[in-house]
Amino acid sequence: MTFEPEELGKSRQELGSMLRDLRKAAGLSGDRLAARCAMSQSKVSRIENGQTRPTLVDIEALLIALEAPPEVVAEVSALTRTANTEWQDARGLRRKGLDKKQRELAGLEASSAEFRFFLLSMITGLLSTPEYIRASLAHIPGDHSKAIARKLERQEVLYDRSKRFTFLLTEQAARSPFLAADAMALQLDRLASLTHLPNVRLGVIPMDTPLLGCPLNTFTIYDGRLATAEMSTGVMVFRDPRDVRAYAEEFAGYEGRALFGEEARAKLAEWSAACRA
Repeated sequence: MTFEPEELGKSRQELGSMLRDLRKAAGLSGDRLAARCAMSQSKVSRIENGQTRPTLVDIEALLIALEAPPEVVAEVSALTRTANTEWQDARGLRRKGLDKKQRELAGLEASSAEFRFFLLSMITGLLSTPEYIRASLAHIPGDHSKAIARKLERQEVLYDRSKRFTFLLTEQAARSPFLAADAMALQLDRLASLTHLPNVRLGVIPMDTPLLGCPLNTFTIYDGRLATAEMSTGVMVFRDPRDVRAYAEEFAGYEGRALFGEEARAKLAEWSAACRA
């Protein structure tokens, strides 16, 4: 399913308005509808006013209570999917301050237990050396000292044994020369060292490995509840279970073609040696 960014900002209000119209057409007050679907009246009101992002479970309960016909169920379901997708414009994120985005990511990492990263073209900040982080932000004007510090602070989460991480890096992501050769070698050495953490699985996908389909974006899956996809112009945030499941299935396809453990360390050592040659 594709989304236009301009659709996403107004979808929650449209969904709330549609549900309110359905309730009125059914001759139900907010209180009676809330009682029918075991939901508080205040929550029904917040959904109808576009103040709360409803889950699929919420929507299914409301539609059953409203006895909505199949064609209406399909329309509301599609709108719910859009309402559970968020567009974060890259320029807007920069205006707010890149360090604020780091705080948001730290919050996601604190509230999640399982992480799956597919890294198509760059190394994520959790795995990066300070030099790599600085180089990755060099094209953006301004002082990034706070953002760099936040990125480095976030790396502590890797040592939390209650959390599980799987990182899949393409050879392009691991070897793109953002740094001088000796610094890139150190970055590759860091990747190899992190494969020894018991709660971290780090896989590499060499260039000559056939992939299922055509990977288009770097993406991350947080537990089974949320997925983010990074693009050059911004970030898409998916909360609808159907979209999160689609990314999980794509991840599983790449995971089956990655090298892990000793094979991954050997490949990283080979690439590191090539940098030093």
